[in-house]
Amino acid sequence: MSDQAKDERAPEDIEPAEASGERPEGSVDGDYEALVRLLKENEELKDRALRVAAEMENLRRRTARDVHDARTYAVANFARDMLSVSDNLRRALDAIPAEAKAGGDAGFKALIEGVDLTERAMLSALERHGVKKLAPEGEKFDPNFHQAMFEVPNPDVAAGTVVQVVQPGYSIGDRVLRPAMVGVAKGGPKAAAAEAPVEPGPVNEQAEKDA
Repeated sequence: MSDQAKDERAPEDIEPAEASGERPEGSVDGDYEALVRLLKENEELKDRALRVAAEMENLRRRTARDVHDARTYAVANFARDMLSVSDNLRRALDAIPAEAKAGGDAGFKALIEGVDLTERAMLSALERHGVKKLAPEGEKFDPNFHQAMFEVPNPDVAAGTVVQVVQPGYSIGDRVLRPAMVGVAKGGPKAAAAEAPVEPGPVNEQAEKDA
């Protein structure tokens, strides 16, 4: 089409063509607002997803800890009740005079051996289930696992050292079933500069808690 023909087009033919290339007034602002709104919603959804993921991780950890504790401490109450049985077996053995053990007849010696084997079997069974015996003679006094019954003056032993075990204790995992009742040395050199003097105190409260 020649330039003259283009110029001779009617005005009504030109206006619709020009109008078709125009954008509605306010469309750019509307698109910007929609974009901002979508970005905000996206950030909110991302934050929500992160919170849910964190909550699920915390739940997983709590569940794993609860399962571990259930496996470790399930027999705690039963084991604590069995300690008195083990104590009675040991008392029975300790009550027999040495001369009676040496001079007794075969039946009496068999009885003693049976009681001794029973005590060992019970302690072995408890140990298989995570119960450990606490006989801390020669170790540093630990109020979390030991109960000081008295002090023993001894300048040759570091202060705060367990020098006598009156009654052995028992633990399961990191919990105390029963603290060891002990005598503690005093008067000797301190094991540590910041170590406080050991005084007899009440039974560790952890020993009274149920697993």
